[in-house]
Parts: sequence; structure tokens; C-alpha cells
Amino acid sequence: MNQDLNILHLVLNASAVVQAVMLLLVLISVGSWAAIFRKLFALKKVKKQNDDFERNFWSGSSLNDLFGAASKNAAQGGPMERIFASGMREFQKLRERRITDVGALMDGARRAMRASFQREMDAVETNLSFLATVGSVSPYVGLFGTVWGIMHAFTGLASLQQVTLATVAPGIAEALVATAIGLFAAIPAVVAYNRFARDIDRIANQQETFIEEFSNILQRNVSAQSAAPTAR
Repeated sequence: MNQDLNILHLVLNASAVVQAVMLLLVLISVGSWAAIFRKLFALKKVKKQNDDFERNFWSGSSLNDLFGAASKNAAQGGPMERIFASGMREFQKLRERRITDVGALMDGARRAMRASFQREMDAVETNLSFLATVGSVSPYVGLFGTVWGIMHAFTGLASLQQVTLATVAPGIAEALVATAIGLFAAIPAVVAYNRFARDIDRIANQQETFIEEFSNILQRNVSAQSAAPTAR
């Protein structure tokens, strides 16, 4: 009986449907772990890029110098740097059109930054829905395999005249392996999803705060230039 309850033995002797469910759950688990590691490294990179740009932004460099560097570094730059470049680009375009109304200038810059912010957040949230789906669906897929396996086990026992625990246990055990694999796939996905969702919220708050602070700087510069031309 101990040999029959070996995990590998149970998997190899499970019904075809249960084996297919197990294989599907293993593939889902592998994909989930791959998504977790990709997202872990991606968020770490985003946070570093944002922190580096924010440090440069507040170091005293001129807006024009920062904009020139951001334009050249658009592909390798971080989300915050691209948001800044979008706002600065729209601001300069409006100034080139001889628009002097402070409200129109600020509205245009803010709209450009908000649009860029949404694009960046969509990119940051990639694969997050996949982890949520894995966390919510995998236990039910495993449960389906378990129910099917138990049905198959009891169907096989129907032809036996004498049923003991030794004859029932292997069939039920092999069915329960599907639930165990489903939980193995779901639990890391749920934990990672909650962790990443919290990190993404912090990144979003950091970028929204930057948008407001940069908007205030632009507004002060426009107001100062309207009164008397000065440089930041």
C-alpha cells in the first residue's frame, strides 16, 4: 500500500483525464513562476529608473538639459522620465504656437503627462491579470481533476465484491494529487499578485506626485516669465 501511495506512482496510474489536468496545472505553474520572476525584475528596474531620474531632477539641472537627455534616452529611460518628456514636449509645442495663457499651457502639459502615465502603468501592469487568473482558477481546475478521479475510482470499485481501505485509498489519493498541484500553482500566484499590486500602487503614487510637482514648477516658471524673463 505504501508503494501504491507513492506520488509518482499515483500520477502515472491516474486516469487519462486526471493526468491531463495535472499536466495542465504543471504548465500553468511553470508559466506563473516565469511571470513572477519577469515581473519581479521588471518592477525592480522601474523603481531604480524612477529613483535615478527623480534624483537627477531635483539635483538642480535645468529643465532643458533634462529634456534633452530624456529625448535621447527615450528607449532606455524609465516611466517617470518618459512622463516628464511628454509634458515638457507638449509645453514647448504650445509655447512655440505663441500661446501665453497659463491655464492653456498647464492643461496641455498635464494632459500629455496623464496620457503618458496611463501608457506607462499599462506596461507596468502587464502579466498581473495572468497571475490573478492563475490564483483564482487553478484550485477549481485541480478540484475538477479530483472529482473526476474519485468518480473513476468508485466506478472501478463497482465491479468488486469486497471493498477495503487498501483498494479505495490509491484511487482517492491519485485524485487528490490534482487538488494539491492546483493549490501549488495558485498559492504563489496569489502571494505574488498581492505583492506586485502593492508595489505598482507605490509606483503609481510616486509618478502622480511627480506630475503634480513638475506641473507646479512649470506654472511658477510661466508666471515668472510673464512678469520678467528668468531662468530656472
